Amino acid sequence: MAKEYSPFTPGVPVPVEFFVGREREVTDLVGHVSKSVVRKSLERIFITGERGIGKSSLCRLALRIAEEKHQVLGLHVFLGGVNSLEEMVRRIFERLLQESRDREWFAGVKGVLGKHVKEAGLFGLSLSFEASTSDLGQTVNDFAPTLRHLLERLGGQRKGIMIVLDDLNGLAGEARFANWLKSLVDEIATARTPLPLMLVLAGLPERRRQLIKNQPSLDRVFDPVEIKRFNEDETKLFYQQIFKKVNVDIHEEAQAILWRFSGGYPVVLHEIGDAVFQADSDGRIDKADALHGVISAAQVIGRKYIEPKVLSTIWSERYRGILKKIVSHPYEHRFSKADLDKRISPDQARVLHNFLRKLKQLNVIRPDAATGRGHYEFTSELYALFFYLQAAGGGD
Repeated sequence: MAKEYSPFTPGVPVPVEFFVGREREVTDLVGHVSKSVVRKSLERIFITGERGIGKSSLCRLALRIAEEKHQVLGLHVFLGGVNSLEEMVRRIFERLLQESRDREWFAGVKGVLGKHVKEAGLFGLSLSFEASTSDLGQTVNDFAPTLRHLLERLGGQRKGIMIVLDDLNGLAGEARFANWLKSLVDEIATARTPLPLMLVLAGLPERRRQLIKNQPSLDRVFDPVEIKRFNEDETKLFYQQIFKKVNVDIHEEAQAILWRFSGGYPVVLHEIGDAVFQADSDGRIDKADALHGVISAAQVIGRKYIEPKVLSTIWSERYRGILKKIVSHPYEHRFSKADLDKRISPDQARVLHNFLRKLKQLNVIRPDAATGRGHYEFTSELYALFFYLQAAGGGD
């Protein structure tokens, strides 16, 4: 069976046309945009969840729907590596230029940003927002009036603005950012002229905690929307729908295998789905395809996510030796300290306590509440499979 492309996108936000699930969360976000436009109000949401849970993909889809359904100007701004408000506003306005260049309201945008609009790139095919440090500082202070002026210049072509500030790692710990957010909300709420703005923050739970620590009022200012793992029914539906988009059937037995090893994490769903798609040769995903794909995905995920995180910490020979003996079966993700004691050497046994503590800190294993003290389970069955495959490839 010839394959032109995979419908799965491991490691990057999902294209809108292949987004599956999260109907309730998307509807909730778009509903807040509608409220902002109708009431000409400021709406505030914090999208939170574990790494790889699909926060960016969710925001991307909600923004696209809001643009089409409620005629808002949508900006999805990634702030990786940003640790100052000045760089944040520069990226926001640069994204505004890039999103508006081929739109009918570009003249209005350019009129607001004025002399700071510059052609960029080798052939001048993109636009950048260039301003001095002092000008950027002033823009930080005048952020709300600038957005209000922007909407006025658009002459009704857009009814509001939706801004997603994504990847807050650098800014969340800055007290200045937290206080700026609180001041922005207060300024818009008390202004005589309304501003229909939907402001969405997206980040890990600890980023939200950092913001609240620096400015406790943000706890009530931003409504949290937690993105959770898919359950079994959602996972199976995900695979049914996404394979259907490329005319591939998937057997129920294969769906059960993919659910078991994905754990409901979207990033893992895509890694496994991509490997299974490549393994299939007849347009029908059966048990053999699923198992082959899971084994391939375990190797990929191990290299991408486990080795950089775990092997840089579990660096000693004794630790590595335990790691190779921790899983005795390819499809077993639980173990007990007592059983592990029987498989390791006396020298390894002396560091076993510290070894288990480090794996817990890295969120690779957790106590198995169902079986009691001294029993553990891997946080993902793919982790267990990866370690088994590594051990099978070479002994200690």
